Order: sequence, then C-alpha cells, then structure tokens
Amino acid sequence: QVQLVESGGGSVQAGGSLRLSCAASGPTFSNYAMGWFRQAPGKEREFVAAISRSARNTYHADSVKGRFTISRDSVKNTMYLQMNNLKPEDTAVYYCGGLSTYSDSNYFVRENSYNVWGQGTQVTVSS
Repeated sequence: QVQLVESGGGSVQAGGSLRLSCAASGPTFSNYAMGWFRQAPGKEREFVAAISRSARNTYHADSVKGRFTISRDSVKNTMYLQMNNLKPEDTAVYYCGGLSTYSDSNYFVRENSYNVWGQGTQVTVSS
C-alpha cells in the first residue's frame, strides 16, 4: 500500500500563496485517485480537491474554486495543491489521501472513501 507524506505548509498573510506537496512511496501511486482534505480547529474534516488516476479529471470545493489547483506528477509520485489568494478561513491542517477504488466522482468528496492518509501539514493564514 502506498504511503503518503505531506509538506509545504506554513504561515502566510492573507492574499499570499503556498504549494502543498504529497509524496507517495511505493510503485502503485498511479493506481490511486488522490485528494486533499482539511480540518480546522473544532470542525470536521472537509473536502478540498481531488484528482483522478490519470489526472484527466479534477474537482475542487466551491470554497476554493479559482484559488486552489490540484495536480499530480506521475514521474515524481507526487501530488500538489497550489493555493493562491489565501484567506484566514483557509487555516487548517491539510491532509492528502489516496483512493484506490471508486466508480464515479461522488466518491472523491467522501472522507471514508479514502484508504490511505498522510500525517497532515499545518497551514495558517493571518489577516
């Protein structure tokens, strides 16, 4: 099973940018659709973005559309989340997940569809 490690979190001011990375170990990265979720203090984990195995299809939550972009590099076995125009409400721990089995895009937004997770990386946006 693939293992995931996030990096790239940090503290920025509102309007700034960060790029999160999710590095996958193992030869099966291409077998997984991938997603980003986030969890703010006192709140449930929520869907942010997802990308299909082929990278042909991407999905973004309404709250981040136009600001965040998900991508993946099959050569580097890495998924990315480019975050621009960050807002204080984007402050959260960001987790990457891998999804090995799905039949349609509805699976991507469900936390319990994912069968492997990284440890999370903190993103803090100050006003």
